[in-house]
Amino acid sequence: MIRTVESAPHVSAPVLAAYSYCEAVTGRQARNFAYGIRLLPTPKRRAMSALYAFSRRVDDIGDGALPGEVKTARLEDTRGVLTRIREGEIDEDDTDPVAVALAHAAATFPIPLGGLDELIDGVLMDVRGETYETWDDLKVYCRCVAGAIGRLSLGVFGTEPYARGAERAPEYADTLGLALQLTNILRDVREDGEGGRTYLPSDDLAKFGCSAGFHGPTPPEGSDFAGLVHFEVRRARALFAEGYRLLPMLDRRSGACVAAMAGIYRRLLDRIERDPEAVLRGRVSLPGREKAYVAVRGLSGLDTRHVTRRAVRRRA
Repeated sequence: MIRTVESAPHVSAPVLAAYSYCEAVTGRQARNFAYGIRLLPTPKRRAMSALYAFSRRVDDIGDGALPGEVKTARLEDTRGVLTRIREGEIDEDDTDPVAVALAHAAATFPIPLGGLDELIDGVLMDVRGETYETWDDLKVYCRCVAGAIGRLSLGVFGTEPYARGAERAPEYADTLGLALQLTNILRDVREDGEGGRTYLPSDDLAKFGCSAGFHGPTPPEGSDFAGLVHFEVRRARALFAEGYRLLPMLDRRSGACVAAMAGIYRRLLDRIERDPEAVLRGRVSLPGREKAYVAVRGLSGLDTRHVTRRAVRRRA
């Protein structure tokens, strides 16, 4: 069982200010993520915002326009902040509010901070411009930039006492992260292509005649772009199905948070499946009312009950 702290002792004014900064960053830059974590109790919501703000910093370095060697140096400097957090060297009056908040969160919850090192490793892969020949190759990258976030989040959520199979919770959290990342990759194929990047495995691109990449609102001439998208959608659905086995292991509000975030991405996947070329015409997103429905569904426990019933049928 992975234990968490449901309530925190008194939080000092400097730490509260640091958390407020992280929550502002999260609300401004991660609407889907912010939508999910608002379902959490305050201590968990704050901790998740600290994780997001640190992760956002890492991503922003990788996505920026600086030369590769400067990005690498800044990423290693950011890794140094993690070392300072681990060694208890971040004071409440430190000038870095993200470090202050993350240090407090890590002292409150059993967060496996090594996952943030993995995130940095994944962004360094981006800086080097690595490409991926097979799904197994791409999984390494996805585990760094998304699976690790799932495992970090589980450190905040924890698992319920006596939850069946809880020893596999980190594995399911990791797999759910892969499902979200593959959905992101599908959604962003044009944006990435225009930036000179194609994340989908080159084996898959060749199979469907898409090796030329994606640089405009129409698929490569003579390609089976819809076939490629449907192939990757099936892969993502399988990952979601496996990762959703985490839900019955979480308390109600943590499960609602996960179900809301994952549910938003599953609905994005539905839209992409119905109209594959939409991802080449613009950014596919959900309206606020649909996100609200997903959140209500998560709070109701419908997804958790569905997963539980399916597991019972398998054991019968």
